[in-house]
Amino acid sequence: MDRTPLIQLPGALMQAGPPTDTRFVLGIDGGATKTMAAVLDLDSGALHVAHGGPSNEDAVGMRAAVGTLLGSADEAIERAGIERSQLGGAVLAVAGVDTEPIAEQVRSARGESWMVINDVIGAWATATGAGPGVAAISGTGSNVFGVGPDGRSWQAGGWGHILGDEGSGFWLGVESIKAALRDRDGSGPQTALSDAATAFFEVASVEALAALVYSQPLTKGEIAAFTVVTSQLAEGGDAVARELYARGAVELGERIAAVIRLSGLGGDPPSAFPVGLIGSAFKAGAVFVDPLLAAVHAVAPLASVAVVDRAPVLGSLLLAARACGRAQAVELAVLARVIDAAAV
Repeated sequence: MDRTPLIQLPGALMQAGPPTDTRFVLGIDGGATKTMAAVLDLDSGALHVAHGGPSNEDAVGMRAAVGTLLGSADEAIERAGIERSQLGGAVLAVAGVDTEPIAEQVRSARGESWMVINDVIGAWATATGAGPGVAAISGTGSNVFGVGPDGRSWQAGGWGHILGDEGSGFWLGVESIKAALRDRDGSGPQTALSDAATAFFEVASVEALAALVYSQPLTKGEIAAFTVVTSQLAEGGDAVARELYARGAVELGERIAAVIRLSGLGGDPPSAFPVGLIGSAFKAGAVFVDPLLAAVHAVAPLASVAVVDRAPVLGSLLLAARACGRAQAVELAVLARVIDAAAV
């Protein structure tokens, strides 16, 4: 069995490049639901933001994904009032099982200084400041990536909604619908998810929802959106909804544990390092975070596990600045506040 890393961290992003007088960098966070592009003025700290639709090839196809990425980038560049040639570098963090086809298209259209990486690398940079540690994404999909103290990296999960995405919003949405169906046919316990699902998807019955899933079909985002209701029911005490979050935490925790072990973070004696939780699924709060915290501490008792509120595009901007030799110009806390203000 091949045990080489599934995702290789580009050499230009492993360590800071030689210092340059680069002033402008571009960062993008592209997912299955939305895309955010930002141009950062490294001298003044000014940020110029643009938004777009989905840019995950698995969700919308190659042509639409590339079109959204480049269109969002161009809009952010225009808002910055600069020419594309003034960018010192660009890092596009994009969700998907295989981002290399998109990378080829972007390089062909914009040049070698535009780097496309998997969005989980951008999430790692956001969560850890591009240092040793782990990022676990649970939004529409799920993915885990980490880098050890010696620079060794590892990724687990990220196989897409058919073969993976365990512990994600989509996974939780599908499992919630399945629980409603089991309630309907008597093969599972009763749950408030049944009535909630018919109301949310505006159908007359649970069986009509099953037909809708197959016939329309519902998009990944539409199914994942139902987890807002699942989390409310779990918080309210619905046993089935709570069990779904506990099971999702176990699934995601197994992938985090693999990354800790194979990146070299899980040393003996144990060491301290951050595990950042990024994505909309963590808005469920303690019902999801607490069992995940327990799963991580079972293998890394000193790990600092926390939900990261920073926008994922921060990581792309940090990596773009690092590649240009200007990482020292980025103060993470300050940039996080600027991004939050610009994103409103």
